Amino acid sequence: MSTRPGGPSDTTKSASVSGVRAIVLVGFMGAGKSSVGAALSRHLGWPFEDLDERIQAQEQRSIEEIFRQSGEVVFRQLEHAALCSLVGELGASPKVVALGGGAFAQANNASLLQEAGWSTIFLDAPVEELFRRCQQQPLERPLRGDMKEFQRLYEDRRRCYLKAGSRIETAGKDVEEVAVEAINRLGLR
Repeated sequence: MSTRPGGPSDTTKSASVSGVRAIVLVGFMGAGKSSVGAALSRHLGWPFEDLDERIQAQEQRSIEEIFRQSGEVVFRQLEHAALCSLVGELGASPKVVALGGGAFAQANNASLLQEAGWSTIFLDAPVEELFRRCQQQPLERPLRGDMKEFQRLYEDRRRCYLKAGSRIETAGKDVEEVAVEAINRLGLR
């Protein structure tokens, strides 16, 4: 991306014109939040951050280890603290953020993002598609062998995800298509 000396980049200008300071991708595991976030980052020239990666770096252990060693309550506290820190760090430069699957389902996190005025996009797909995607990933996912529990958790969280500012159906689309749809939806092109 080219910039004029001393001037903001085109995407930074379009962010300030559109009022979008940050794009936050929410959704269930397998929705493509990290992949789409990286694609948005490339298209817009904005930095990308995965909240789970931030937590893992701060804690020096994997999400699975945090859950196993400290439990979900501690993980959710760490997650909220990391999100508060991220919100506090955002200056004039826009950012793309991918949340973990359970983050937006926590009322305190959803409220924080709404108060910050960050644009939230729910990446959705049929639960069978999400389960299939998780089966194909090399990541360790606790629910990837139990479709019934996977579906129950998806249905519980989906009502929270539907409170996001926008919803994009990802089934049958590649990462680039979803990224372009998000950019268009937010008026950044």
